[in-house]
Amino acid sequence: MPEQLADTVDPANWTCPAPLRDQPVVVMGHGGGGALSAELMEQVFVPAYGNATLAGLADSAVLELGGARLAFSTDSYVVRPLFFPGGSLGDLAVNGTVNDLAMSGARPAYLSAAFVLEEGVELTVVGRIARAMGAAAEAAGVTIATGDTKVVESGHGDGVYVTTAGVGLVPDGVDIRPQRARPGDAVIVSGPIGLHGVAIMSVREGLEFGVEVASDTAPLADLVAAMLAVTPDIHVLRDPTRGGLAASLNEIARASGTGVRLQERAVPVPDAVVNACGFLGLDPLYVANEGRLVAFVPPSAADEVLAAMRAHPQGAGSTLIGECVADHPGMVVVATGLGGTRVVDLPLGEQLPRIC
Repeated sequence: MPEQLADTVDPANWTCPAPLRDQPVVVMGHGGGGALSAELMEQVFVPAYGNATLAGLADSAVLELGGARLAFSTDSYVVRPLFFPGGSLGDLAVNGTVNDLAMSGARPAYLSAAFVLEEGVELTVVGRIARAMGAAAEAAGVTIATGDTKVVESGHGDGVYVTTAGVGLVPDGVDIRPQRARPGDAVIVSGPIGLHGVAIMSVREGLEFGVEVASDTAPLADLVAAMLAVTPDIHVLRDPTRGGLAASLNEIARASGTGVRLQERAVPVPDAVVNACGFLGLDPLYVANEGRLVAFVPPSAADEVLAAMRAHPQGAGSTLIGECVADHPGMVVVATGLGGTRVVDLPLGEQLPRIC
């Protein structure tokens, strides 16, 4: 570096668009489902709450209560915009919690719904969201049994936020959690990935990709029931929402101390998602989904489970995309179409914030 330039450039003033890991304040990346979200949980919430039930950090907690095994989950929805191709805040608020319960193998039964409304939001908008939630609950076979409403001053919210919690029954003999992944397990995804994230992107940024891309938001409990009817010994289920398929697989690999090897050409990515991600410089593996699951299935049952998934409307596009391995524990690698291998790491934050 020339001496005169060295005198005027101070590296301490350099900035990076990615949030730093030692941020003293909350940044958007903390809500993205990636490494920053994991650190927030591990450094703030887990020490504060400190209990064995929470320590599993699964999509839902499985609890013993009154002789029954219950799955219990809660989630908040802050998607922007409120309505998008294929769905709305209301659909997500129901399907997201239903799916979190289903990822424990539970049959979802009851939900609660809490609304935070900003002063000035049109009641027609609130009514449209509520009707979407009612229709989604009916389609998922659950009852919205209780709820709450709060209103905040204009400028102190963003229209409508919704928090849902849900409970469901876990069948006897079912033990589905990230720690149960085993080398040899088949890794199956239930359909094309990336549709939800691209649908949100298209309306938020006013982008057109030649065809309308609709969100894949859908309830998955019936699909899981069909899988469990083949074998109750499914090891892991996860719905790859924030952080996409990459984040879910990394979380499973780290929780189980195993590795995951994917075949790039086997991962189902629709052309519209490929084109959108190519245009925006994104990796489809990190793009959010709202109606897909990834399953780790013992090899002896993989073919039969895959067939059952393909026979179900929500799993018609199910595909075997890789396997769980003993090599490179805690890591996810992809065998590329060119014969090479690349590491798919846990994302730092979120490529597109507020997608659910």
